[in-house]
Amino acid sequence: MELPSQEMMQDTVSPIDGSVFVSRPLADEQQVLACVEQGTLAYKGPENSWKETKLCERKDLCKKAIEQLLSHKDEIASELSWMMGRPIRYGAGELAGVAERSDYMIEVCEKALADITLEERAGFTRYIKRESLGVVLVIAPWNYPFLTAINAIIPALLAGNCVILKHSAQTPLCAERLYQAFTDAGLPQGVFQYLHMDHDNTAKLIANEQINYVAFTGSVFGGEMVEKAAVGRFIGVGLELGGKDPAYVREDADIDSAVETLVDGAFFNSGQSCCGIERIYLHHSIYDEFVAKAVALTEQYQLGRSDESNTTLGPLVRTSAADFVRQQIDDAVAQGAIAHIDESLFPMSQSGTPYLAPQILTQVDHTMKVMTQESFGPVVGIMKVMDDDEAVALMNDSDFGLTASIFTQDIDLGITLGEQLQAGTFFLNRCDYLDPALAWTGVKQSGRGCTLSQLGFDQLTRPKSFHIKHG
Repeated sequence: MELPSQEMMQDTVSPIDGSVFVSRPLADEQQVLACVEQGTLAYKGPENSWKETKLCERKDLCKKAIEQLLSHKDEIASELSWMMGRPIRYGAGELAGVAERSDYMIEVCEKALADITLEERAGFTRYIKRESLGVVLVIAPWNYPFLTAINAIIPALLAGNCVILKHSAQTPLCAERLYQAFTDAGLPQGVFQYLHMDHDNTAKLIANEQINYVAFTGSVFGGEMVEKAAVGRFIGVGLELGGKDPAYVREDADIDSAVETLVDGAFFNSGQSCCGIERIYLHHSIYDEFVAKAVALTEQYQLGRSDESNTTLGPLVRTSAADFVRQQIDDAVAQGAIAHIDESLFPMSQSGTPYLAPQILTQVDHTMKVMTQESFGPVVGIMKVMDDDEAVALMNDSDFGLTASIFTQDIDLGITLGEQLQAGTFFLNRCDYLDPALAWTGVKQSGRGCTLSQLGFDQLTRPKSFHIKHG
């Protein structure tokens, strides 16, 4: 007699106290295939296909879905604090970003998806249409679980694609919240779905011929796995793979503003941001002042449980992540770096836990992993430089190239320096922010492709040329 197969479960362990916050069954191969079939059917029809749905209807449904999602912001803030450790006081802020990005993509979609008409030529009509791709697989991470997902979901749906969302095992409720929001908004069955999957079934799904595009946000290693799974498919693969983002403060900068901006850019979300500030270069003339003020501001953070309202710095997502950053710090100090933050000021920062005090390191250089290897935690290294040329050379000395920031009151010179930097986004006098009107992209190991802006729709459509001869 054949025994029924046991359901595989996925446990989400909360960084707050190490408890299992939520458990979910993982989809088996048959369930994955059924999901793809349903998405393909919803896309193609034969009746009421999503790709033939009028753009005005798609826009209206997406607007309603975001409204539905925002109506649960308090519950979502609590879920985020328990699933990935963000302080509850900041939880609803991510949903404000979701609204901003969604609203912008809805606003510009008609222009971005419009036909490209060419100049008249006697006896001919020529134009280019932008056609949807089919079923899009979105693979989202835990650190900004709604923002990273919505970057691809909204433009994919607006362009006429159907979407399957595979969310991180750390944040499964985010996938369910999004699904419920689109369902409550009235999206047709099969147009937006989610799957809780293991790595094997995710790879098989990428290789499935009915998947027409993959949007992945995560680590370089994860991006390599996605590329391998898609080999020979000849489909688009968008990869947003993180960074080791630098900042340079010139001698003419507003020091107080630079300190406030860069400390927040380094430590918000416990440093778990792909575009967080991980290395700072200071002109020698303002070095001592900046370091002193940055240390004083960093010492004001309150490290604690992310479900407590006074906490401004929560735990990292898991103990192993904190251990990784601790090791980077210890290795740097062993090589001569100076640690400026007394860990005893943050009593919850204990080895063997995900709780880690913020740290500022000086006397660092590029032989140290903390200045070259992505940390993804609350540590930043600061180096003194003699001039702009040295700063630019050090900023570009990285395997990554997501964002780069310069602080100066000389706007024209700042832009000139920015043009020399190898990064997908250049910031002047700010950092760690995604403007939805700008393309979000990277160079080198920060990935390829782009999301957001009008250009984001190009990734999720294909051009089809029409060349009509009359008579």
